[in-house]
Amino acid sequence: MRFSTRSWSLSLLSGVLATAFLAATPLAAQRPRPEAVGSMSDLMSKILYPASDSILYIESRTPENDFQWNQLVANAMLVAESANLLMMPSRAVDQGQWMRDTKLMLDVGKKAYKAALERDVPALIALNEEMIQSCVVCHKRYRPDYGKNYKKFPPPPP
Repeated sequence: MRFSTRSWSLSLLSGVLATAFLAATPLAAQRPRPEAVGSMSDLMSKILYPASDSILYIESRTPENDFQWNQLVANAMLVAESANLLMMPSRAVDQGQWMRDTKLMLDVGKKAYKAALERDVPALIALNEEMIQSCVVCHKRYRPDYGKNYKKFPPPPP
């Protein structure tokens, strides 16, 4: 089948118009945006606390089989990924200190994930203080009346 000059021109024009339309539509408008589903309290109490507890109590709850190790790996990943959820625009309290504090949790979550993958109990134990500190620093800054009974940790730096 042969294309006439006219049909070739129409095809070319259609392609140019489609390309121009797509170029004029920002890519961000084409992508779905992250959307918070649960509240901050839900995220903390239903995901983050249980996941972090499995790491913080590693000495008394050391995994004994592949299934338990897989659960610990998943929980460590949940800690790190929860930091990403806390950085979502709809959850981030600010773009300065909030992001720096949340980055502490992301960093310790990534270390815990790596240690859990390697089944490195001493490394997980060594992360306890860093994990606790990442929580306390943020909570003292962003949760009113947090830590009235906690004298162990100094106030967070400005």
